[in-house]
Amino acid sequence: MGEHGKIVIRDVRIFDGIGDGLRSGHVVTAGSKIAEVDVDGPPPEMAGAGTTVVHGSGLTLIPGLADAHAHVMLAGVGQAELVLGGTGLGYLKGAVEAEAMLMRGFTTVRDMAGDTADLKRLIDAGVLPGPRIYPSQAGLSQTSGHGDFGMVYDVPTALGGTASRAEHLGIMRVADGRAQVLAGVREQLRKGASQIKMMAGGGVASPHDPLDVLQYTPEELRAGVQAAADWGTYVSVHVYTGAGIRRAVEAGVQVIEHGQLAEEDDIRFLADHDVWLSTQPFEEGDHTYLDPVSVEKNRRVCEGAERVFAWALDHGVRLAFGTDLLLDPAKSARQNVMLTRLAGLAGGPEAALKIATSGNAELFRRSGPRDPYQNPTPADTAAHGDAPHLARLGVIAKGAWADLLLVDGDPTRDLSVLGDPHANLKLIVKDGRIHKNTLPPDRTEQG
Repeated sequence: MGEHGKIVIRDVRIFDGIGDGLRSGHVVTAGSKIAEVDVDGPPPEMAGAGTTVVHGSGLTLIPGLADAHAHVMLAGVGQAELVLGGTGLGYLKGAVEAEAMLMRGFTTVRDMAGDTADLKRLIDAGVLPGPRIYPSQAGLSQTSGHGDFGMVYDVPTALGGTASRAEHLGIMRVADGRAQVLAGVREQLRKGASQIKMMAGGGVASPHDPLDVLQYTPEELRAGVQAAADWGTYVSVHVYTGAGIRRAVEAGVQVIEHGQLAEEDDIRFLADHDVWLSTQPFEEGDHTYLDPVSVEKNRRVCEGAERVFAWALDHGVRLAFGTDLLLDPAKSARQNVMLTRLAGLAGGPEAALKIATSGNAELFRRSGPRDPYQNPTPADTAAHGDAPHLARLGVIAKGAWADLLLVDGDPTRDLSVLGDPHANLKLIVKDGRIHKNTLPPDRTEQG
């Protein structure tokens, strides 16, 4: 990993994550933040020892990308090795996958089930390379729900049985009834969760639950929402169907994950209640399932993706982009491919890029005081109030985190250039450190 220092990126076309179009100019970082964005004045020269000057003529500078539904501990490991391997295997593979995500240009992810808090701390400390992580820790599930991976003959934990392998690994927590849900949510917050994930409907990969079933009673959902709200954060739920969406929203849930089996009225319902839809541009080949029941479930979910995006745009739903790739290491690199699909679903490449940068960052701010990266300082608030630009992720602005990608091509016109990060991401800066620089030697000067 590169060290903190001053970086001057000269003569680039800048997409700031918020505005329309590109502006020519330069960007200066100092330490972990962006110190200057100038689209009018002359570019600065070399300014002393520790300064790196990058000549970006012909290239496009964009904010680091964000994935609102990632599984850092699960994307780089197969189900068999996770179940049969040692406890440390998932953590080691997770560290490898975290670096791979960063090298694909994803500088921030919201992890939606997995024991990632310690990995986050090591990445934040600069010990390991990887994206910023918003941990959910273990996802909460009822018995027989989407997070219950016990065998059919196992005695449920609520009836005195033992926890499943998924619970031992900190991926899931099976909790039934108000008291257990309260304890389960509080357990994740104690471990460092910035938001809570609960399972409110059937799933594709889970063995015991058809897609149409409702999971968690209104009382149990309200308990989870209350426990999260007491810590200033929110609950996000896994659910595909309209009935599950409505139950969750009525219980106070702020974010719906997936939603591909909803009807148009259900999506309009989200807009009416100012609830976010964090959804994924799924295609059937994104996941591999051996069970024919899961194959059919997956087909149905993927079939609904396009119409749900269209309804969300029509009704002004707050949209977030995520990938939900897991348990198939050969497919984790589809993270970028799925991003490129967003151009055709979210109103064009520039609109898609806004969602994957400043848009996702706005969702992440829902963590409130549990947000590890976007809490304004007292000085910020005194000077600006709670201004949108203080969401210091997903934008190129003075004071924002120095998470930057220098792209060969213009992703605001052709998002497909981000589908090949190895070739087209020439410079990756995260937290003011250069993690990748494949520019010719004569385009980088070291002070």
